[in-house]
Amino acid sequence: MKKLILLLFVSSFAIAQSNTEVYLYKLTNTNGTYKVTTGKNISNNDGYDSQPHFYSKKSIVFSSTRNGQTDIAKYNIKSGKIKFLSNTPNGGEYSPQRIPKSKHVSAVRLDKDGLQRFYKYDEKTKESKELIANLKVAYPMWYKKNTAIVVTIVDKDLDLIIHKFKSKKNTTIQKKVGRSLHKIPNTELVSYISKAKENWEVRSLHPKTKETKLIINTVGKKEDICWLPNGVLLLANGNELLKFNPKTDTTWSVFHKFSESKHKNISRIIVNKTGTLLALVSE
Repeated sequence: MKKLILLLFVSSFAIAQSNTEVYLYKLTNTNGTYKVTTGKNISNNDGYDSQPHFYSKKSIVFSSTRNGQTDIAKYNIKSGKIKFLSNTPNGGEYSPQRIPKSKHVSAVRLDKDGLQRFYKYDEKTKESKELIANLKVAYPMWYKKNTAIVVTIVDKDLDLIIHKFKSKKNTTIQKKVGRSLHKIPNTELVSYISKAKENWEVRSLHPKTKETKLIINTVGKKEDICWLPNGVLLLANGNELLKFNPKTDTTWSVFHKFSESKHKNISRIIVNKTGTLLALVSE
């Protein structure tokens, strides 16, 4: 039962949508208005491909299935080539991200025996090292080099926790949260999904003061969000991307609508720092 609970949070998405792909689209910015233009499938692989993260201007890392296991893939945007940064026969890697001020990558590793931990992977040697002991990290986000905002499995819930690497201190911010964590552009804030109420919320967190504030309710219990560089929030909703500007808007509106034949159910979304590229995951 314990193993089942662990699998439920990290891998239920993979099980429910076993054939997902990572797509990369170009964004144009005309007088502060962003639009989605051309795009392509960059994973192009049978099985689970998800959780894209912009490693640099030149590459993206994501989780990708190969040989019956989930490893860290690194995609070169210019060449279109993929190389793998991990090879874990007894488990799989999820939520890969670049560690600040280094070339190394972090990921959640879920072993076949149910052990779930947060690891560092050397970019060259692929050797791994546990980063946080005794925490069942499900969804991490690096705030700074020595601070991570993580969603962890506690009993049967997901808790939002601030982890300090130097002091090894964990501060619980809220229980019953979602998987989407992002820095809010041009602020010291982080956004997260609160599931504490019937209507899910997008909330902000100030990691220093620990203060949280409501930004807006999500739509139909959707939880995959990201931010444009101009501070506009995007939400994946079926075959649409919705937008909300906290400074000017009172409700969601359509940012871009894809044909259902192209994207039936969009999940993970992320925009690069310059706002020129959008990565998304869909069935």
